[in-house]
Amino acid sequence: MTDYLQEQEMEIEALEAILMDEFKEIHSAESGLSTSNRCFQITLSPQDDDTDQSTTIPVQLALVFSHTEKYPDEPPLLIVKSIRGIQTNDLKLLKEKLDQEASENLGMAMIYTLVTSAKEWLSERYGQDADADNAEEEEAIKDEVIVPHGEPVTVDTFLAWRERFEAELALERAKLMPESALTAPKEKKLTGRQWFESGRVSAKGTVPVNEGSDEEDEEDIDFDDDFEDDEEDMLEHYLAEKSDSSSHSSKRTA
Repeated sequence: MTDYLQEQEMEIEALEAILMDEFKEIHSAESGLSTSNRCFQITLSPQDDDTDQSTTIPVQLALVFSHTEKYPDEPPLLIVKSIRGIQTNDLKLLKEKLDQEASENLGMAMIYTLVTSAKEWLSERYGQDADADNAEEEEAIKDEVIVPHGEPVTVDTFLAWRERFEAELALERAKLMPESALTAPKEKKLTGRQWFESGRVSAKGTVPVNEGSDEEDEEDIDFDDDFEDDEEDMLEHYLAEKSDSSSHSSKRTA
């Protein structure tokens, strides 16, 4: 004769050792089962054992059971409840699944088998959805990150950009200038050497530049900048011409 009570007690001790905090005894009045026997509740969630416990669990399931008089030769009384986030239709499907497995495991302790099956179902049903939601959140965060695009800056690209920028700036300035300023002829400047070698300097001073000279066709030259480089040559040239002029004047007087 089978000692059903002893087998039931041994199974309860094993479940307490394996499930620990997830396993607890509850009063039959709060179990939802039509029995006055001892009732137990096992809390299940889709999270893995190595998951951080501080993380908020999106869904949780309570598996409530009670042994019948001839368990395990007959199925236990069983009910599933949603602790958090599980829909009623899903609870009904899970209950049917567990009833079917219980009938297939008659004659042996089956509560832990039913617990394992329920946890796998919960992970498949809600664990993937949670992973998908997390993936979508990660993708949304990536989309918010600004990724720089474009050509990397080098010396050559910078110089090319600066040339274009200065050209555009000059064009903008030209648009703001009056038309008369744009059409006016530019004043030509000579270097110090060109000034003296042209013969426009005499002992008494300088000779004005004739208008309409062919030198007006030459490229514009900044007189002020080049004059500093030829300062010494200009002084020697000027003193030499002044000395020659003084000599000629003395001879004429004699």
